[in-house]
Amino acid sequence: MPTATLTRRVTFAAAHRYRRPDWDDARNAEVFGLCARPNFHGHSYVCDVTVRGTIDETTGFVVDLGLLDRVLKSEVKDRFDHANINLDVPEFADGKLVPSGENLARFILERVQRGLGSAARVTTVSVAEDETLRATYSSDG
Repeated sequence: MPTATLTRRVTFAAAHRYRRPDWDDARNAEVFGLCARPNFHGHSYVCDVTVRGTIDETTGFVVDLGLLDRVLKSEVKDRFDHANINLDVPEFADGKLVPSGENLARFILERVQRGLGSAARVTTVSVAEDETLRATYSSDG
């Protein structure tokens, strides 16, 4: 059966800072630099989610776009847009998960996959903080 990939882009504005609560301020500053400062900083994130699936012979799609958009709204837009990731997103609030681009991409891939179920396979998620920095996570490891 023919397969294809489809990529949907979603954007969100969010604040964060890099910090491990088990490290002192000096160690956090040494590892994370300016991004560890107590004042949070924000980005206008661009997130690309790519799914792979069998092309439906009737619709021509690999996934129901309405379903994909609903999942992206609930798992990305509603969760992160205008949020302080360190404080407002429970999975990052305890400090065990540093809100790096890599961790955001992995987290989003796992949440979107859970939301889509067997409708399609999420293969990659890329999260860009700006034009010069993008992290990509792949379900292939």
